[in-house]
Amino acid sequence: MSDSDMQQLWSTSHLSGGNASYVEELYELYLQDPNSVADEWRSYFQKLPQVNGHAATDVSHSAVRHQFQLLTQNNRRPVAATSSSSAGAVSVDHEKKQVDVLRLIQAYRMRGHQAARLDPLELWQREEIVDLQMSDYGLTDADLNTVFRTGELQDGKDEATLADVMETLKSTYSATFGAEYMHIVDSNQRRWFQQRLESVRGKPTFSVDARRHLLERLTAAEGLEKYLGTKYPGTKRFGVEGGESLIPMLDEIIQRTGSYGTNEVVIGMAHRGRLNVLVNILGKNPRELFDEFEGKKKVDLGSGDVKYHQGFSSNVMTSGGEVHLAMAFNPSHLEIVSPVVVGSVRARQDRRKDSDGNKVVPISIHGDAAFAGQGVVMETFQMSQTRAYKTGGTIHVIVNNQVGFTTSRQDDARSTEYCTDVAKMIQAPIFHVNGDDPEAVLFVTQLAVDYRMQFKRDVVIDLVCYRRRGHNEADEPSGTQPHMYAKIAKHPTTREIYAERLIAEQALTEEGVQEMFEDYRTALDNGDHVVKSLVKEPDVSSFVDWAPYLGHKWTARHDTRFDLKTLQELAGRLNTLPDGLVLQRQVSKIVEDRRKMAAGALAINWGFAETMAYATLLHEGHPVRISGQDVGRGTFSHRHAVLHNQKGDLGDAYVPLANLDANQPRFDIYDSLLSEEAVVAFEYGYATTTPNVLVIWEAQFGDFANGAQVVIDQFITSGEHKWGRLCGLTLLLPHGYEGQGPEHSSARLERFLQLSAEHNIQVCVPSTPAQVYHMLRRQVIRPLRKPLIALTPKSLLRHKLAISSLEDLADGSFQPVMPEYDEQDVKKVDRVVMCSGKVYYDLLEKRRNEELNNVAIIRIEQLYPFPEEDLAEVLAPYKNLKKVVWCQEEPMNQGAWYCSQHHMRRVLADHKVKELYLDYAGREASAAPACGHPSMHAEQQEKLLEDALKA
Repeated sequence: MSDSDMQQLWSTSHLSGGNASYVEELYELYLQDPNSVADEWRSYFQKLPQVNGHAATDVSHSAVRHQFQLLTQNNRRPVAATSSSSAGAVSVDHEKKQVDVLRLIQAYRMRGHQAARLDPLELWQREEIVDLQMSDYGLTDADLNTVFRTGELQDGKDEATLADVMETLKSTYSATFGAEYMHIVDSNQRRWFQQRLESVRGKPTFSVDARRHLLERLTAAEGLEKYLGTKYPGTKRFGVEGGESLIPMLDEIIQRTGSYGTNEVVIGMAHRGRLNVLVNILGKNPRELFDEFEGKKKVDLGSGDVKYHQGFSSNVMTSGGEVHLAMAFNPSHLEIVSPVVVGSVRARQDRRKDSDGNKVVPISIHGDAAFAGQGVVMETFQMSQTRAYKTGGTIHVIVNNQVGFTTSRQDDARSTEYCTDVAKMIQAPIFHVNGDDPEAVLFVTQLAVDYRMQFKRDVVIDLVCYRRRGHNEADEPSGTQPHMYAKIAKHPTTREIYAERLIAEQALTEEGVQEMFEDYRTALDNGDHVVKSLVKEPDVSSFVDWAPYLGHKWTARHDTRFDLKTLQELAGRLNTLPDGLVLQRQVSKIVEDRRKMAAGALAINWGFAETMAYATLLHEGHPVRISGQDVGRGTFSHRHAVLHNQKGDLGDAYVPLANLDANQPRFDIYDSLLSEEAVVAFEYGYATTTPNVLVIWEAQFGDFANGAQVVIDQFITSGEHKWGRLCGLTLLLPHGYEGQGPEHSSARLERFLQLSAEHNIQVCVPSTPAQVYHMLRRQVIRPLRKPLIALTPKSLLRHKLAISSLEDLADGSFQPVMPEYDEQDVKKVDRVVMCSGKVYYDLLEKRRNEELNNVAIIRIEQLYPFPEEDLAEVLAPYKNLKKVVWCQEEPMNQGAWYCSQHHMRRVLADHKVKELYLDYAGREASAAPACGHPSMHAEQQEKLLEDALKA
């Protein structure tokens, strides 16, 4: 064939420049999903320049056309040209429509959910989705009987009529549930969803027994709400009425995860439907709930909490075996329980050595407004695939009432179309489902569980329902949503709708439906358990025994000493590094200094003492977990628990504490994402599940704990008092006034002291390496499980005076009050300065420089619980006191002054010299924690030292 003949063939074939748009559209479809085009097209697209496999790298369309021209010139045409121009025109027209059909299929996969019938109340007003109309693709009713390739849309079939294609697309993607998964980058996951969704065409079939069980669970959900509404009218219960499908959904999640071999399921949820879930899912005895409504339940310890904050645990039987269920306690701070749940789950997984996340599964139940509005949701999603916090995926369920308290306008509630759009940031698949179609709910629930168990990633179910009552049962909603509640008043319940459906399809009789309802009510009247799968005598072999940690007083002394020889041996192991590990120059110097410290040739600094606390605890069988921003090296480069090879591959790191011994417990240390709220909540959840583990969160600067204030207020400081939940979480908060300004000086000590009561937490300010060593060891060795708030230093990490000896570590203990360090004649001392933290060293140096031998300096290293007896013992030798001063770096309205002075005054009142009065030396009251000008800082610091020692 001549060149002119080839050029003629190119110009008249369906690959010609005149049909370039056809090729481009087909190629674009291929880029989105290689399976959406026919085999011959896929084969040729894979051979295009720079296209690796399934189009990993796009190329310009001109390059595509050029490549096809070359293929044609070499007589390698994808589709043979027809000899008849009219036949060719028909072929080209059909092929163009073929591309349009494939584009239409892709449009439904991407946007079909926007046309789904999701709102049970049918109040949603949505614009017509042009992308889902045949006319937008040049297709008409005349094409309905034409057969097109479908890209295996039709249950594995390659071809179908356009009419069948449209019916399949609408029933699959725009019925009573909608699926969002095309934003997922992984093509394997997208194909998985396409196969699972399109194979059943949106119409899954369930057995008669499964459908009856669905109705039975709906009957339980509705039955409890009606019972409580009749028995306790007007009492707050935050009922699930309008969202009753939540109960069969949770039942299916638990049963289906159990079939995968899951041993534990941990649930976190806010108020809405919580009591219903406790009774109908976890198997709480209704009689106990009724006693709570009637005020009969007595609180064994602490203050207790309202009914819809309470946690619970039980065991249920599934086809895969017994599953332990745990409902997390939580306050009213909406989404804050979500990271607590995943923290608890990760702890359970670590305990079970469940690195894949098969044995323990988290479920988070959200409200639509909170899910869209609370920042901790984003933070928790961002944690989901990180090394430190991943759990193999959370199953998220949103009880979408379409009202946030009284906010129902979408443009008031959020800036996105769906409340779930935040989940797309981690490419989580999202299923929107009409709560009035229980079978659709069941189908997407099964799909969600299977996805989570296979791909180990988060998945979201948006249960679109409504709230039959107001925000609570005492609230009248028609004042703010009159149209919605006029509709709700006439709307049948989900149970009624589904019962009618089963009766119509002869799966049940009216008598059977009524009998089901009466049986449930009888069980409530009798106070019987209403969860049939409940295990009455659960297997307790995997439960954590908290008994050893109960009933201990904070004043109990515990031995934190450690054998000196073994201490040095452990230090030697830590400082013996693998061959080929090349360290950065400064890090190498730190390791070399630690070798000298272990040999007793160099005084011990903070980093060495802290590291040895972890090493000795690991040696004694206690796991250690540390997370936070920059914890691997420490924000101020003091720790260097993670050593990075300067000559190795990227990420080649060595953790000496994880390599002490082949049979040692876990040592986990993770640099966290830049989050405080979610990370601290996670670590709280972890610590409440593992009493034998030293769990630490370290702030980059102590001020950063501000971002986790909700967790501190609602969980860490009050969780034991409200819920009886013990927790040994340790917070290390760098604190000290070095002239770094208002954002990097204060860990807000005053806030923790204000939250201190009833021996709920420990607040310590260690000032020597030995003190931090014994404080950390005490936190685990002592069976008392109280959160520890430790204000740790910055400049003291390398201060020439902030040192200890090996003997201090081996033979010492944590001292709540440290006496005068220098040798003095106590008879000459007429002034005592009490202080905490870094200011001690400033006071010490000034006193020495000015030879103020009449002044003694006492350090209070534990500010809560305040050690009054220890302070009295230290003060006792000073019989000639004329002045006692409390000195702090913080402004007067901050720091320890206001919260702790009454403790000090009480000790002074019992001292031999009755007329002693406690004076203050420190900065003046201030709205900011510190000044921002170095010269002003130095001036203030000098004045407070002068006031403390001389005024």
